[in-house]
This record gives sequence, structure tokens and C-alpha cells, in this order.
Amino acid sequence: MNWKKAAAGLLFALASAGVAQADVGRNSYDRGDIKSGLDYWRPLANKGNPAAQLKLGRMYEEGNGVEKNLTLALSWYKKAADQGNAEAQFNVGTMYDQGEGVTADKSQAIAWYKKAAAQGYLNAQYNLGVVYDTGQGVAQDKPQAFAWYSKAAEQGDTDAQFNVGTMYDQGDGTGKDKTKAVIWYRKAAEQGKVEAQYNLGIMYRDGEGVAKDSAAAFSWFKKAADQGDASAQFNIGAMYADGDGIRQDQAEAIAWFLKAAAQNDVEAEYNLGVMFRDGEGVTKNGHRAVYWFERAAEHRYAGAAYNLAMMYRDGDGVAADAGKAAEWFRKAKHLGYDGDTEPPEAPSGGQTIPI
Repeated sequence: MNWKKAAAGLLFALASAGVAQADVGRNSYDRGDIKSGLDYWRPLANKGNPAAQLKLGRMYEEGNGVEKNLTLALSWYKKAADQGNAEAQFNVGTMYDQGEGVTADKSQAIAWYKKAAAQGYLNAQYNLGVVYDTGQGVAQDKPQAFAWYSKAAEQGDTDAQFNVGTMYDQGDGTGKDKTKAVIWYRKAAEQGKVEAQYNLGIMYRDGEGVAKDSAAAFSWFKKAADQGDASAQFNIGAMYADGDGIRQDQAEAIAWFLKAAAQNDVEAEYNLGVMFRDGEGVTKNGHRAVYWFERAAEHRYAGAAYNLAMMYRDGDGVAADAGKAAEWFRKAKHLGYDGDTEPPEAPSGGQTIPI
């Protein structure tokens, strides 16, 4: 049975402006009386209260109680940021980063992220990791990325924990250490991070950084699969098909392959073709086999193109057609199929089958 090997890679989604409300006590705004709340915050903000300035920035950014105005939002955030408010510093950074209320300026964004990150602001630390990881507005620096991700990860950020795990796994920005990769994947996975759950499944399945344990691999794949991860759904199907870490059950394998194939997982499509062709866990059905092989071939899976060639050659599930068989053999070779079967000779005037 075909396995999916590759682990999920780094996540680069930037954190957006924070949602925490400024803590200046109970007020009308927090109770839903926005006009009274505005009357409460504005005088405080005008007197230089940074928490009130942050609150006004949020109100203008979101258009709550005032007309949305990103320029004014940035202005109020800057007033609070200049007084050292870490959340405001981060918000100024995101607005420069995304060009909201101001012309986008990566250098300014990084400068403000650093101010917030120096105060331990988690999202700023994570965003600096992304910036250095991808080289956005700064020279790419993987060790710096790893350092900033690590700071955010230590504070419990799941994306950062996953990225630290991935960097240990791949030796990217730090020394390769599969054991530490497992530790960080687990931290993120236990918080529900689907990519980390999937990668833990890979580590347990292959015995990388942890003792090989098919039952544990199945358990982590199942957690990711239940969240809709197609690769995990495929691997659950493969484990049921092979009886690896779970009692062999071809019908369950089919069910999980169908879930993955519904998300265009090409290996699931291919395996469904094999199972319908051979009658594994399902009534043998050449027509359905052709359907799934065609799906996989359209997704450029060489083995599926080869199997289609054989089915057209033998008239299995379709009418025998030497011309189409020859064309699928050529497609399989073009897609990298390295088998040694010689294609049948195609008749003249055969049509090309697009992939």
C-alpha cells in the first residue's frame, strides 16, 4: 500500500493585531454602550493614558462607535506605542506590515515588532520569526527565525511550537534533532494543531526521534484525520489496509480513502483504483477502478496512468482500445513511470489524452 511520507512544512501566516481590551476598569464600552464608552475613553486618551489610546485605536480600526478610519487608528496606536505599550507597538507593526492606514513599510514593521517582542509580546515574536524565516523586508536569517519562534513557542503559541518542531526535524536554522522535534510537535499537537498531530504520526510510524509505535502513529493520524486533514485520512486508510497498528479492515480502508479522495488526495485516488480493480474491501468493479485511476492521472500520478493503459489494453472496465492504451503508456512514461512494460502499438490518428 502506498504511504504518504512527507511531513507538513513550516507555517508562515502572520499574526494580526491583538484583540485584548485595554484594562482601565469597568466601563460603558465593555458593557455594550459604545457612545458612553467613547465619551469615557476619549478624555483619558487626550490626557495621555496609553490604555485609553490603545482602546481608541481599536475602535477606529474596527469602526466600533466611530466611523472606521485606519489613519486615525494608527495615530492612536502610535501614541500608546510611543509610551511603551507592547500591544500598541505590535499593532503599529502590523499596520505598517499590511499597509493599513499607511504605506506598507516592512522596515518600520520590523522595528515596531522588535519593540513589542523585546517586552515579551508573543505575536510580535512569532511575526519576527516569520519575517526572518521568509526574508520579508530583511535578509533571510534562519537562526534568527528559530530564535524568535522559540521565544513565542515557550509562551505556548501553537504555530511557533510547530515551526520549532519542524526546524529541529529538518535541521533548518538549528541542528537537526529528531527527539526535540517530537517534543515540540507534541506540545503543539496537544493543543490541537493538526499539522503537528500529523507530523507526530509520521515520527511514531517511522521511529524518528521516538521508538517506533504503530498504535501511537495511528492515534495521532486519527486526531488529525478527524480534523479533516487529507494526508492523515489517507494514512489511516493505509494502516487499515495493511493491518499496521490496527486490525486489518479493508472496508474501513476504503472509507478513509474516500474521505481523503474527496479532498483530491492523489494517493487515495490511486489506492481506490487498485482496490476497485482487485476487489479489496469492495466488490470488484472495473468501471469504478477506471474512474479513480483517471482522477489520479489527472493529478499527474504516473502509476495511475500506467494502470489506465493496462485497463484499456485489456478491456478491463472499459472497451479495449489499443490507441488509448498506447497514449496512456506514453503519459505514464512522461510522468515518470519507470516500469519496463512496452506499450502496444497505437493505430494511426490516435488522439492525445490530456492530463
